[in-house]
Amino acid sequence: MLDAELLERITARRSELDDLDEQLATQLAQVRTGRDELAVAERILERITGQLAEERASAESMPGQVGGQAVTLIPHRAPGVEEDALPWDRPPSRR
Repeated sequence: MLDAELLERITARRSELDDLDEQLATQLAQVRTGRDELAVAERILERITGQLAEERASAESMPGQVGGQAVTLIPHRAPGVEEDALPWDRPPSRR
C-alpha cells in the first residue's frame, strides 16, 4: 500500500513539474519575443535619430537668402544656449 501511495505522489509531482515546464517555456518565448521587439525598436530609434541629426546639420549649414544675398542663419536663442552655439563665422556680440 505504501508503494501505491508513493507512486501516486510521484505521478502527481511529475504532473505539476510538467505543467510548470510548459508555463516557463511559454514565458521564455514571450520574453524572447519582447527582447526581439525592443531590439527592432532600438534600431528604428537610432536610425530616426541619425536622420534627424543629419537634417538639422544640413539645415544649419545651408546659408539663407535675404534680398538675394546669402546670409548665415542664426539659431533661435533658447534658455541655456550660450554664444558658442553660434556658427563659427559669426563673432560673439559685445556686451
